[in-house]
Amino acid sequence: MSIASQATDRVIIFDTTLRDGEQSPGATLNVEEKLAIAHQLALLGVDIIEAGFAVASPGDFQAVKTIAQQVGTADGPIICSLARATRQDIQAAAEALKPAAHPRIHTMISTSDIHLQYQLKKSRSEVLAIAQEMVAYAKSFVDDVEFSPMDASRTEPEFLYQVLDKAIAAGATTINIPDTVGYCTPKEIGNLIQGIRQNVANIDRVVLSIHTQNDLGLATANALAALENGVRQVECTINGIGERAGNAALEEIVMALQVRKHYFNPYFGRPVDADAPLTNIKTQEIYKTSSLVSQLTGMLIQPNKAIVGANAFAHESGIHQDGIIKHRQTYEIMEAASIGLPENRIVLGKHSGRNAFRTRLKELGFELNEADLNKAFNRFKEVADKKKDISDWDLEAIVRDETQNQVESGFQLEHVQVICGDCTCPTATITVVTPDGKILTDASVGTGPVDAVYQAINRLVKLPNQLIEFSVQSVTGGIDALGTVTIRLAYQDKIFSGQASDTDIVVAAAYAHLNALNRLYRYLQTQRIPVQVGE
Repeated sequence: MSIASQATDRVIIFDTTLRDGEQSPGATLNVEEKLAIAHQLALLGVDIIEAGFAVASPGDFQAVKTIAQQVGTADGPIICSLARATRQDIQAAAEALKPAAHPRIHTMISTSDIHLQYQLKKSRSEVLAIAQEMVAYAKSFVDDVEFSPMDASRTEPEFLYQVLDKAIAAGATTINIPDTVGYCTPKEIGNLIQGIRQNVANIDRVVLSIHTQNDLGLATANALAALENGVRQVECTINGIGERAGNAALEEIVMALQVRKHYFNPYFGRPVDADAPLTNIKTQEIYKTSSLVSQLTGMLIQPNKAIVGANAFAHESGIHQDGIIKHRQTYEIMEAASIGLPENRIVLGKHSGRNAFRTRLKELGFELNEADLNKAFNRFKEVADKKKDISDWDLEAIVRDETQNQVESGFQLEHVQVICGDCTCPTATITVVTPDGKILTDASVGTGPVDAVYQAINRLVKLPNQLIEFSVQSVTGGIDALGTVTIRLAYQDKIFSGQASDTDIVVAAAYAHLNALNRLYRYLQTQRIPVQVGE
């Protein structure tokens, strides 16, 4: 399958996470990890996976070969290996790619004067001859050959045109233009591509590609500018990882084309209002892919990273929160669900407004009158000035302190006892006092001590609920640290949270669960839903 023969009314996504991305310092992957990422990239819907640099090491060779075998199936993506313009490199790439149904050899050689003088120590005439010979050599192994003139953006234009002429004449099917050191601005990239299209013979017979590095933070902007000027393949990586400051981020390219589809449509010969996607990417797989790459490479994603950062769909500013609550599109240009996230996130902090505060309290089961809300909100602002993150437990304490609206009715934990160990079935014995004063005791086994506690409490309380979140955090340091347990229970479309601290995590978990159940119990009472407690 040669993409060169396909229609050019969309963008071909060439993912180089496993090659250029892995060249990030500290991001080395083993064969199994590369294979896991390759499978996910196939699910994501990338057109080409550059699986590695086959000649670089036995491990890289094996990774390319394994991915070619297991991911490069007849209905799978093109599998590519990088190769310098040498016979040894091209032979290694060809051998590793043999199992792939759709193999591609990507060969490259430097063309800028600074690279020729200090790195290659070759003349322009020598580079011209090598480019033509090695593209033809790669073509003797596979039909699909990509050629890159390394450091193209700093290459003298007339010489660049000559090199590309030779590569196309020798059989290249894709011509990739690398901004190897991230030097260009978007306007310069546009001019570079226009010059190539106007001065290189037969350029319309190949797919024109772009590879932009992020040294000046312009990789995505430069790639999009190239698309506006006739490029149809973009080389990119998940999370933008790669050499030095990295590459154009796949998720940024794809979502820019998705969100601004009506802007980009005319550049692809489409009607402005055409709805067909401009890539084959399944955007709902973006977040999952991003998380997998981050986990396996050990490269954390900065919170303010576009598209996939923790703050990308989070809002703390009161003005923004108010707008989001009223209508999502006031401050969000895409939905969290479009990249595979369940929802956006309202973060309560010192910049938050009254509307967000009231909404969060409602989600936690608190319905306050205006006077109580005002007192609680003023106290919230005082606390927010001192604390970076305001937890649901902080909100509960604020509401109770300021409104003195504690509801006495509810369940009380009287006794917790747990037996567990590596040779013992975890068992919990729980005693609670019901709202009407009855003392009930029950025991249950579980997969662990906390599970046993929760099952015992649920058997006593008998309130319908689903545990959807359980987290433990150390409040202080040291062996005697307090542990805070936060849980969230779901009932129909409502969420009820509970939090408690204790030096014994199991005890804290029991109190947290009962706190959430009491909120649920009070909600059921206000809704006049019958509740059967104990026997």
